[in-house]
Amino acid sequence: MSGQTLTDRIAAAQYQLTGSDMARAVCKATTHEVMAPKKKHLEYLVSATNTTNVNIPQMADTLFERSTNASWVVVFKALTTTHHICVHGNERFIQYLASRTSLFNLSNFIDKTGSHGYDMSTFIRRYARYLNEKAFAYRQMAFDFTRVKKGAEGVMRTLATEKLLKGMPVLQTQIDTLLEFDVHPKELNNGIINAAFLLLFKDLVKLFASYNDGIINLLEKFFKMKKSDCKEALEIYKRFLTRVTKIGEFMKLAETVGVDKNDIPDINYAPSSILESLETHMNGLEDSFFFQGSPTNNVSPTSTPAKSSNAVPTLQPPPGESAAAAPEPAEDSLLDLDPLASTGPAATSAAPTSWGGKWILQFRSMSPGVAQSPRKPPPPRNALDDLNIKDFM
Repeated sequence: MSGQTLTDRIAAAQYQLTGSDMARAVCKATTHEVMAPKKKHLEYLVSATNTTNVNIPQMADTLFERSTNASWVVVFKALTTTHHICVHGNERFIQYLASRTSLFNLSNFIDKTGSHGYDMSTFIRRYARYLNEKAFAYRQMAFDFTRVKKGAEGVMRTLATEKLLKGMPVLQTQIDTLLEFDVHPKELNNGIINAAFLLLFKDLVKLFASYNDGIINLLEKFFKMKKSDCKEALEIYKRFLTRVTKIGEFMKLAETVGVDKNDIPDINYAPSSILESLETHMNGLEDSFFFQGSPTNNVSPTSTPAKSSNAVPTLQPPPGESAAAAPEPAEDSLLDLDPLASTGPAATSAAPTSWGGKWILQFRSMSPGVAQSPRKPPPPRNALDDLNIKDFM
């Protein structure tokens, strides 16, 4: 009980008297101790969401109640605990959050008890906005972008055009809200904000994997769209390009809180002629019919690009692999970067697309002793063959 205040002990005792072990675990996970929520309490809450008789609304309401505390420590831990359950608990939990008309109302939260509390209050407000946006995105799409299947048979890769054009802005807004956490290395100075940052980092990696799947789908459908849809898709793609630098910078901060440097994606850029090709195609369309593409409108991405910041990000292959003829990995694996616990199974990675490309952000691990067959000659190239974004999951 070292470090817990008298208030913490009284609150835990009160919940114990009411017979609610679940509420008591929430209280224990959100004490005044300046440290991340304890693993045993988080595991209990995650396990509780998978039982048939658990009262999900009561669990959420107890967390909301803890978030109204005056102490930044208790509030921050309530948010971190909520996020952890969203990631590792039963999907019923985030479904309930999405069904509520209001969630965390912390836009004006400030702890004036000290300079440290004042500084942490800024991140509490930003973190609460992200969790609210995460629940809102689920309400809009009826699924969690971080939990859906990735790759060629994944949700974002197989959405129809109408749903894709609706879903991509929702995903972009969630990513934007996450990036607004905007923490600097010197501010990652206690266990609570570090735990929150790592949960955000893990979300961002998965969100970016879904983002890439959506961009693949968008570009595969682009040359079959009518002009109005092409215009909307092009704006989505341009916004994608502007976010890549910020996403890369956020990911690199993970090294500050103990993530191995080799496990942090290194994002490079492909030719900007891809964007030029899309713009040329759209400008050549007539409003009254669909256009499938022609030699005059499809500028090859293999041509020498002009220097520009508008480029598609790609992930450098791991050290030791040949850039010219790298063998396919025998196994793809997502490293567990969660400091609190990890219970979810690894997602299935996708096979290469018809473009013969690899999409962004994939940790690749080769099983020792597995012989690799030579790579087959590539298929005939089309205007998008060099669009190279690696599947992450």
